[in-house]
Amino acid sequence: MNRRRTVRVPASSANLGPGFDVMGAALDLHLEVDVVETGQFAVHTDLRIARDKRNLIVRGFAALASPDEFEFTIRSDIPLSGGLGTSAAAIVAGLVAADSIFELGADVLGEATKIEGHPDNVAAAILGGFVLCVDGHAERFEPPPGLECLLVVPSAAVRTQKAREALPSRIPMADAVFNIAHASMLVLGLARGDLGLVARGLGDRLHQPRRAHLYPKSWELVQAAKGLGALGATISGAGPTVLVWCDMESTGVVAERLHERAEGWAQVLRVPFTPAGAVARF
Repeated sequence: MNRRRTVRVPASSANLGPGFDVMGAALDLHLEVDVVETGQFAVHTDLRIARDKRNLIVRGFAALASPDEFEFTIRSDIPLSGGLGTSAAAIVAGLVAADSIFELGADVLGEATKIEGHPDNVAAAILGGFVLCVDGHAERFEPPPGLECLLVVPSAAVRTQKAREALPSRIPMADAVFNIAHASMLVLGLARGDLGLVARGLGDRLHQPRRAHLYPKSWELVQAAKGLGALGATISGAGPTVLVWCDMESTGVVAERLHERAEGWAQVLRVPFTPAGAVARF
């Protein structure tokens, strides 16, 4: 009997402002892959991605088991470039498929972090909800009630490598202290469900201002978000997508204002935070 799994993995937003390479959240957009043992290797998809063994789902699978006897059929509604964890979702999908099919009990987070290079997106994709990544482990907590988000997804992409290169190897002590303070405030606000604290905790001096030249319109929107009625906004991952944080009562009004601001250069999506992480089913 042919072994098969369907794996569904959420998109994610990393950094969340002050939590650079530490914090992440799962978003209600998904990548899905059917993995079927047919005796031959193939990748089927309408997406503009690799269809050979360079494919990230296949690479994830291959980290745990040989993909040579399996066919992979891939669907996704996650925008391909823009800081929404597409690579993390793909890597996790491959790992979860292999781990489930072969009943390995693998350290999926550890393997995914090795391939991706940092843990925040992959942890959110595996666990769902909000995550804190520390010393190779991830702690998860539920999205607070009343908190919603909007995504502003520019049509022009920013290469993650370029975004990494824009960061210095050293930063001033004052900027480090600022980020520790704001990350602490953000976590406390999320844990308590206090959206006032969340709004106060979104500030960042570590990475976003230093990358602003790569996504000037996105950065302008981050700075304008509170004036549009949002709690605040952060660059999603390496950008250029903007994650706009809202309380439930104001999301509709903020969305209208964002549509006006984004016309001609970006699309606005209403995408909830999701508590659900990666799932494999028969």
